[in-house]
Amino acid sequence: MGTDEWIEGLDRAARASDELREASRGRRVVIGQAVVDGDRTHRWHVVLDDGEVAIRPGPADDADVTFTQDAAVAAAVARGERSARSAFILGEIRVGGDVSLLMDLGPALADLGDVFAPARDEGVEG
Repeated sequence: MGTDEWIEGLDRAARASDELREASRGRRVVIGQAVVDGDRTHRWHVVLDDGEVAIRPGPADDADVTFTQDAAVAAAVARGERSARSAFILGEIRVGGDVSLLMDLGPALADLGDVFAPARDEGVEG
């Protein structure tokens, strides 16, 4: 989870998403991701910046919101076997920071599974 190739695949998919670019117009939101795998934590972040979208490796110094989950949950979500929404409802994904910033982005974020499908289809998994 969190390999450079996987992050690059996610970045390509995110940059290709008209929905994410449109959702980010007029705002800047940084969403941190943390996946706990035993004694290691893999981190990357999503940057939505006024029409620009990027996925970057490592932690974000200025994350507005952070999602944390264990490796099994993250892998199931990445493979499309479980939705992030259901994992959140079940308490398998924890959210920290200013969650209210996500409200306006809700429709675009709900489609992230579809946005990242090309990375899964390429066989680029973390």
